[in-house]
Amino acid sequence: MLNVFTLANGRLFQEEIDSLDELTPVRPIWVDLEDPTPEEKGWIAVRFGLVIPGDIIDDDLEESARFYEEDGAVHIRSDFLIDDDETPRNVRVAFILHQNVLFSIHREDLPVFRLLRMRARRIPALIEDAKDVLLKLYDADAEYSADTLEGIYDDLEKVSQRVLKEEVNDQAAGEALAAIARQEDLNGRIRRNVMDTRRAVSFMMRARMLNADQFEEARQILRDIDSLDSHTAFLFDKINFLMDATVGFININQNKIIKIFSVASVALLPPTLIASIYGMNFQHMPELSQTWGYPFALGLMLLSIVTPFWFFRRKGWLK
Repeated sequence: MLNVFTLANGRLFQEEIDSLDELTPVRPIWVDLEDPTPEEKGWIAVRFGLVIPGDIIDDDLEESARFYEEDGAVHIRSDFLIDDDETPRNVRVAFILHQNVLFSIHREDLPVFRLLRMRARRIPALIEDAKDVLLKLYDADAEYSADTLEGIYDDLEKVSQRVLKEEVNDQAAGEALAAIARQEDLNGRIRRNVMDTRRAVSFMMRARMLNADQFEEARQILRDIDSLDSHTAFLFDKINFLMDATVGFININQNKIIKIFSVASVALLPPTLIASIYGMNFQHMPELSQTWGYPFALGLMLLSIVTPFWFFRRKGWLK
């Protein structure tokens, strides 16, 4: 099934196409192919004379393979963000601008595409041609990234309150580290996403394919992306601070445990020494022949235990 969008009275209308016969009379400005089959690609070849390669959305980071013009068509491959609760990810989308029709090829539905479809139905004259569709997608992508960054900041604030304002045990620290790691990964994906959007919009401006209004809109998108870059850098600093603070609390908890063992070891050294002395097999040891010798040794060992604990407690080392 193809999602075909036509422009009428300044509004974008969507049609779902199930056959070549349905596609033939349509005059679209945007054809969206979600995980297309070879048969659907064949419809595009017959109707528009455009052959869609099978590897068009492969992960190729070479700029020469991602932004180029060929046979009168403009080819752009960009990454778009999907932020869900389980697996945030970047999804590759291939755009082909051919004969004033925008073709988009991707493997799964994207929030940015849904957002543009909703806006185009509600706002008259939002889109005038295929290039507007592409620019509005990148504009919506920047806005979606900004909303996701706000969500990251809110989640980090919750982690910050839990880590910095409460006593942190090992379980809480582990949960905080997991939350911080997820936000760090998502923040990195956003940074990659906006970097890719900047490259795509810059290519459109260099290719001189935009009119004056579209060129100014592209410049505004780049300004928005610059502000997102600075915000992602701020969030990376906050993430690193919270990571260091959480690891520091884990170390403090471990040091408390080690301190207990250290105090116990030091406190048991004197009675061990006393027991070792009275365990020596010398013939002349006066206390061994006395009736009070055994309780005297036990009392001495008990005193040697209590004295270090009293001293450590007075110094505040047991807190």
